[in-house]
Amino acid sequence: MTGNSAATQNGKVQENTNGRPSEKYVSAGSSLRSIDKEQGYRTFCYDLVVWILSVAFDLFFREIKTRGAFHIPRDGAVIFVAAPHANQFIDAVLLMRQILVNSGRRVSFLTASKSLKQAFIGPLAKMSSPIAVDRAQDLAAAASGTIQIKRRDTPLEITGQNTKFTKELEVGGLIMLPKSLGTAPIAEIVSDQKIILKSGFKDKAFDYLVSGPTSYKRCPKVSNSQMYSNVFSHLHNGGCIGIFPEGGSHDRSDLLPLKAGAAVMALGAASSDPNCKVKIVPCGMNYFHPHKFRSRAVIEFGAPIEVPKELITEYAKGGEIKHKAVSEFLETIRQALLTVALTCSDYDTLMVIQAARRLYKPAQMKVPLSMVIEMNRRLIVGYTRYKDDARIIHLRKTVAAYNRQLQHLGLLDHQVEYAKLSTPAILGKLAFRLMKLVVLTLGALPGTILFGPIFIATKRISNKKATEALKSSSVKLQARDVVATWKILVALVLAPALYWVYALLATWVTYRFDLFPEIRPVWLITLGAMIVFPMITYAALRIGEVGMDIFKSLKPLITCLNPNYFNAMVRLKRTREELAKEVTETINVLGPEVFTDFEKFRMIHAAAVEESKKNV
Repeated sequence: MTGNSAATQNGKVQENTNGRPSEKYVSAGSSLRSIDKEQGYRTFCYDLVVWILSVAFDLFFREIKTRGAFHIPRDGAVIFVAAPHANQFIDAVLLMRQILVNSGRRVSFLTASKSLKQAFIGPLAKMSSPIAVDRAQDLAAAASGTIQIKRRDTPLEITGQNTKFTKELEVGGLIMLPKSLGTAPIAEIVSDQKIILKSGFKDKAFDYLVSGPTSYKRCPKVSNSQMYSNVFSHLHNGGCIGIFPEGGSHDRSDLLPLKAGAAVMALGAASSDPNCKVKIVPCGMNYFHPHKFRSRAVIEFGAPIEVPKELITEYAKGGEIKHKAVSEFLETIRQALLTVALTCSDYDTLMVIQAARRLYKPAQMKVPLSMVIEMNRRLIVGYTRYKDDARIIHLRKTVAAYNRQLQHLGLLDHQVEYAKLSTPAILGKLAFRLMKLVVLTLGALPGTILFGPIFIATKRISNKKATEALKSSSVKLQARDVVATWKILVALVLAPALYWVYALLATWVTYRFDLFPEIRPVWLITLGAMIVFPMITYAALRIGEVGMDIFKSLKPLITCLNPNYFNAMVRLKRTREELAKEVTETINVLGPEVFTDFEKFRMIHAAAVEESKKNV
């Protein structure tokens, strides 16, 4: 702000001709200070939420890595698009943390209005400066009568019985089928017993409607004009927006169809303000068993995408040209996400890919977690291209058979190497590990007992929430995407309460039996207990982690000692050696055809280089 309209100049309040601050400028200066104070408060709340939840995440996850953080723009308008959305509320906070740590920027995530009203999640979400989004599905209500599709050749025509379409429905609204079979938008309301859909139901939902009348719910037409206005304003001011373009969280191995919102936001913001240079940053949310305690995560940021000027021009024209521009840019976003997200057509294929990666990697080499993601991604790209090749078909069958043998023997791939050990060596390893396990168990026992109620509560509540989520979703397979979220949320609520109970109990016992007469006042016992008990639990966590790894290694050693299985182990080891050779040869032959930089940036070579840098 410059000239007479400025409230300040060179950091000083403007004065009138009498040498006193002008009332107009004093008022403007006060407003600026108020805005700065409010912004400071929001920043504090945002950082506090990220810090609190980061502590919980560091306990839940064994390892959280970031790749490509240098791609994050340090200034200007940015839309972070993240996928796959595999962990309900965890994904957003993990991204907020990594972006804040690596670039100092804060992100406002689009959040369902329904989530902002939840008892515990709502207040935390509001502290992170979200942008509320109204979803029609969250406003669903029971509707009168039943509906069905009477003819397969008219899939968009819905017929009702005892329905009140003209009174209860509206054009642009949705009808929702039971059993989480999906929704469809309404294009025309012909009468109380007939409506025309804009796009029809598919697969099971369509067959369900054709098979006979069914109850349904109605969803009102929702206008998100205010939401888009808030997004555009935020971007025009150089802010950051976060969005999960799949819409909701899921536990599938591939991406869900992307919603158009991210493309509309980018094109709309650029179209309404030519000076707004919006950039899209794709973010891959890659997890290893995301629902399990002490799992691993890799967050990868891709190269920023600038909005093409020609698409901005087409978007501004409106109509079909506008929709075409949105679809084209949405496909650009999808392709960018595929470069950073680990996706696969199905779970079985993903298991084969991961086994092939382990077979390709030399047994003695330790590959960094971030490189594991890259190796898996490249193998998926190669498999997708050559999946109909006879060599790949044969290799898939043999690798899948190897996986089944491992499962039958209860082994992990790296444990097959035990088959080459002599019986005395196996006995020595087994005895040493058993003694070590006993010591670690004794060390972890106090903390395990203290935290035991939390473990039980988190498991039961998270499983219950997963069951509820599975019933209300048409895209989830086992609803594992909500398990980790509820484990962390339950622990955040119950752990402090439980430790307070322990601390007060310790204080009472100390006071009642006068155990430490030299410590006065007794509230010092309470304070000390609130420090010591969490430390004992954390120690048990780390000790138990090592102990669990040792425990898992006992079974293959015992299997090797069993005469009935020893020969099977030896054969499995021979199978692995032959299979590893075949996998390596196939990758080395086909790899250069898929990746032009295969020889220069060979995966194993890159992994070795990255590991050597880490050890320097």
